[in-house]
Amino acid sequence: MTVDARPGDGRSDVRTCRSSERPATSLVAAPGRSGPASVDRVTSPRTGAATGPRGGCENDAVREHRATRGAALPPVTPGSLLVAAPGLGDPNFARTVIYMIEHRAHGSLGVVLNRPGRSAVRDVLPRWAGLTSDPGSMFVGGPVEAQTALCLAALRTGQSARGLTGLMPVRPPVQLVDLDSDPAPLAPRLRGLRIFAGYSGWDSGQLHGEIARGDWFVVPGLPDDLLTTSYDRLWERVLRRQGIPLALLATFPPDPALN
Repeated sequence: MTVDARPGDGRSDVRTCRSSERPATSLVAAPGRSGPASVDRVTSPRTGAATGPRGGCENDAVREHRATRGAALPPVTPGSLLVAAPGLGDPNFARTVIYMIEHRAHGSLGVVLNRPGRSAVRDVLPRWAGLTSDPGSMFVGGPVEAQTALCLAALRTGQSARGLTGLMPVRPPVQLVDLDSDPAPLAPRLRGLRIFAGYSGWDSGQLHGEIARGDWFVVPGLPDDLLTTSYDRLWERVLRRQGIPLALLATFPPDPALN
């Protein structure tokens, strides 16, 4: 599903891609293609993270974290979080928390959890507005394909996706939702959902290089991270629950020069 933004009024129109058996493939359209595409068909997605200034990242806590990891890098899996290092200066990703949807040899895809946008879901996708978690806005999932809408939902405890169409498991209870499907059957099983405009993507090997360089910390994700209304404090909260040394970074000032 793609979203056409109307300049100046914060509202959007929705244009739907053709249907597909896999929910993910009906949500992410590759540049220059007429049909939908999953991450394995997206051509050269870029986060731009490598271009951001990284001054201030090399503090004692970061160095200690790297030392405890040794040569092995933490595994990235669907449901993992990428937490931006304090010195990642790219404005698209400074102090972001990214929820990973797919991570394969040919590329990776995720969405930023703590960047609410200006458009309300009720103005863009009114059928889904009543199911959307507060604050009810479209979140900015990343700089790639900004007119593409993706939806992540968390099911209630004890509920499953059995018998429902238009869902693809990411890491249960979190599901990727086909926004062309009927929301009514999902509603009774739903804990909450978020809809994102755009996503964050990496080519083969690109994310591995950024993690090795220290741009991102890879940590486990929780369903609460997806649905939190305290998204403005998510970066600090996720770091704090990791324990020492990463917890020390939760108090790192946005501008070290002002500390």
